[in-house]
Amino acid sequence: MTLSPEDHKETDYLPRKILLVTGRLAEAQVRAFAGDADVLVANVDVASFITPEMLLRASPRGYDLIMIPGAITADFREAERALGAQIRLGPKHAADLGIVLHHLAKEKIELSRTVPACQLLDGKMREEAQGEVERLELAARAPLQIRGVKIGGSSRMKVLAEIVDATRCSPVALTKRIRYYEEQGADMIDLGIPLDAHPNQVKAALQIARKATNLPLSVDAVKPELILAGLEAGADLLLSLNAGNLSLVGEAVARAGTPAVIIPGPMSVLLEENLALAQEMGISVIADPVLEPPLQGLALSLQRYLLFSQDHPEIPLFFGAGNVTELMDADTVGVNALLAALGEETGASILFTPEFSAKAAGSVHELAQASRMMRLARQRGAPPKDLGLDLLIIKEKRRLLEEAMPETFMEAKGEHNYEPDRSGSFRIFLSSGSIVAQNGRMAVAGWNARDILNTLIEKGLVSRLDHAGYLGRELVRAEIALRLKRSYVQDEPLWSSEKR
Repeated sequence: MTLSPEDHKETDYLPRKILLVTGRLAEAQVRAFAGDADVLVANVDVASFITPEMLLRASPRGYDLIMIPGAITADFREAERALGAQIRLGPKHAADLGIVLHHLAKEKIELSRTVPACQLLDGKMREEAQGEVERLELAARAPLQIRGVKIGGSSRMKVLAEIVDATRCSPVALTKRIRYYEEQGADMIDLGIPLDAHPNQVKAALQIARKATNLPLSVDAVKPELILAGLEAGADLLLSLNAGNLSLVGEAVARAGTPAVIIPGPMSVLLEENLALAQEMGISVIADPVLEPPLQGLALSLQRYLLFSQDHPEIPLFFGAGNVTELMDADTVGVNALLAALGEETGASILFTPEFSAKAAGSVHELAQASRMMRLARQRGAPPKDLGLDLLIIKEKRRLLEEAMPETFMEAKGEHNYEPDRSGSFRIFLSSGSIVAQNGRMAVAGWNARDILNTLIEKGLVSRLDHAGYLGRELVRAEIALRLKRSYVQDEPLWSSEKR
């Protein structure tokens, strides 16, 4: 963030005495985070409506720094001169005051007259937020631990990433998928087992998975022989037990001490009935009331979760987020964020998702980030915004002001006669997580458009300005596609809406 020269004046010392100015509605929250700072409550309900005249009438004296709410846009420089103190924007929301004051006390930071402190401290807030989530998790009490991973209680929701039809994957493909999920932030890995799998295939898949990761491993199967194969091979968690298989596998599961996710069914058998049977057998249970797809009972299923959580707060809840994301043609970032919020409110302990379809790519990372956001928001008693962590990918939180148009300008021409570049043409495509620009046998690969274009120019592979401009545009489009995990075809529109 670049500050104006005026913003840098008189900021070469740490403020010794600080006054926080707020309105009546935010008084309690501001005082809760004020620490050693004094609080002045202006004669107005909404803090962002505070004016320089209100502050001058209050005439606070003896302060090094007067921090006003970050949403204020008025000019307080005259009040600064009259009161003999810095007047700077604090954060937009009172919940961030603690972080701002912490950094003011710990190190020399420069607040601004025009930029809210929360924006200036975004990077620091991200580190603080992540650290707070980790501290909360260390202190959390949980009724169940799976390979050291806390499940339920006051611990954050854990992400269980499913590998669909795991027994059909080659050892290399299975290992690659597991490591990808690890990188995306999964807390546990689920091996989805198809109905036609053989028990030996289940054991082999688990052996490969165990070599690939130290994360807890679950086996998702309904056929008793496949469940038992997973149990014998050392699965840390079993999905999905019900009245149809409990009588055949329940005693073995209980003896092994392996937790299991209990589901309703078959047919009209209720979840509570299956849970009672499993608990009688001595199985450590996780309940799955089953999250239904959109317009197929989603709202009613959320009510089931809420009621079950209220009646059985000691039983961890399994939340199948993939039942929604895989069955809705919508970008998953916002959907997963909302599902995590609903999971937090309804008492979910495990967020379960595959990345089966192309549109669901990135769901594991999104849920992992959303899980941390919701835990932090719950701790702060605030909505999941301005936390230091977010899931804003396409849309931005704050738009910068546009610059004024020049007084004189020429209209850009819509047509241009391109001439072939004597150095040759390039084919641009994506491969193995890289952007590739190929001209005959010469190929340059990289992760960003700038480096590739600079290399092409330095190697003398581009001789015309219009060709260089074209390559720059296409390489940037390829980079956007790579970052957003979209397909890229040279000279074709990137966004689906532009293809119609």
